[in-house]
Amino acid sequence: MELGSALQFLDNKSILVTGATGFLAKIFVEKILRVQPNVKKLYLLLRAADDKSAIHRLHNEIIGKDLFKVLKEKCGKNFNSFISEKITLVPGDISLEDLGVKDSNLVQEMWREMDVVVNLAATTNFDERYDVALGLNTLGAKYVVSFAKKCSKLKVLVHVSTAYVSGERSGLILETPYAMGETLNGVSGLDINTEKKVVEEKLNELRLLGASDKEITRAMKDLGIERARKYGWPNTYVFTKSMGEMLVGDSKGNMAVVILRPTIITSTYKEPFPGWAEGVRTIDSLAVGYAKGKLTFFLGDVESVVDVIPADMVVNAMIVAMIAHVKHQPVENIYQVGSSMRNPMKYSDLQDYGFRYFSKKPWINKDGTPVIVGKVKVMNSMASFHRYMALRYVLLLKGLELANTAFCQFFQGAYSDLNRKIKFVMRLVDIYRPYLFFDAIFDDINTEKLRMAARSSLEENDMFYFDPKCIDWNDYFMNIHIPGIVKYIFK
Repeated sequence: MELGSALQFLDNKSILVTGATGFLAKIFVEKILRVQPNVKKLYLLLRAADDKSAIHRLHNEIIGKDLFKVLKEKCGKNFNSFISEKITLVPGDISLEDLGVKDSNLVQEMWREMDVVVNLAATTNFDERYDVALGLNTLGAKYVVSFAKKCSKLKVLVHVSTAYVSGERSGLILETPYAMGETLNGVSGLDINTEKKVVEEKLNELRLLGASDKEITRAMKDLGIERARKYGWPNTYVFTKSMGEMLVGDSKGNMAVVILRPTIITSTYKEPFPGWAEGVRTIDSLAVGYAKGKLTFFLGDVESVVDVIPADMVVNAMIVAMIAHVKHQPVENIYQVGSSMRNPMKYSDLQDYGFRYFSKKPWINKDGTPVIVGKVKVMNSMASFHRYMALRYVLLLKGLELANTAFCQFFQGAYSDLNRKIKFVMRLVDIYRPYLFFDAIFDDINTEKLRMAARSSLEENDMFYFDPKCIDWNDYFMNIHIPGIVKYIFK
């Protein structure tokens, strides 16, 4: 499979990027503009009421970020004019027909000009409202495919999903597609139109009952978890992303489509500079909680593999897959991008990196005192966690309940506060449990074929690296990732 020149491929191309203010989208946009300034145009779809608010979001949430400092240095005083020339802002909403773009002239221009569509719009919240997640992650995918089909010279659509559409399956997870209506537990009856009706009926029922916004949000979150678990998925996020993949596969027709399934995405490995991060993600929240002295125990199997991949490698894989499918249209179109197959790392390694880093460079409290970290207690089963919670908190709650009754509700505030905190922790554990005891490896044979093709025939192979085997995890976490997260929090 000859790939030729990536820079030549990107030259004079028009690319639509949905979810343009997202973490991965920004890295993709920066990479394209930095390595191929002769790209014709990047159309950035973002949620905005009008052009003015779209411009505000561009400056505040995209090009105003530290991520763009290398490009700014490269362009110098021409940076703003370069951005104006290369970027067209598209206020819209992917959960609507024609991506919610109101400007009909702009829609016609995009249908006429677009070479590549990259769908990065998603809500990644595991506990999202079901109506929101279904609109963005599932129906949004359908509307992006529908829009792409109307682009007269479109060469390829790249749809970014997640490796965790596999749910709680163990063993080797293959790069196989989902058939429409397929479920993880074999329960029949999954129908996306029915899911839409379930959401609409529930919302109507809640409104008729006069439910508050807070009550509606809680009910829609519960509905998402309920529907996901009915068909074998652990949470709303991966359930709605799985249905999104189904719709892409079912409606793509003859269009060249790439479905990319990254694992846990971490800070940049190398470009535009090492350690750029935005937001405290799943494993980072554990590290920050530990650094602050708030994480006193770890629930999970420390010997299980944690599959992480730096964001710049994911973006490079997207670009190389895009080129391969335009030039050769290989039969395989699903690419799992992670590290568990080629360069696995365990939760015990993460614990070790955190202990060594924060012992050497402790977190400083607001009063100026350093937080002394120690080894955390490990609970390797849900039973041990429930015992811990019962002894440490539930007995205290029962005591408060009795005291509250005896003293005429005197302790109501303390009781309510503790009860709320316990429910919050239990819900979090319930949602994240599948990943804390995750026992699977993501096969990446299709991705490895791409890497082999890049090594043998991509002129700029060094520029579009995505082989996790080159990562020294100790060096990456100690000198790149953890410092990057700390810098993000304190900036």
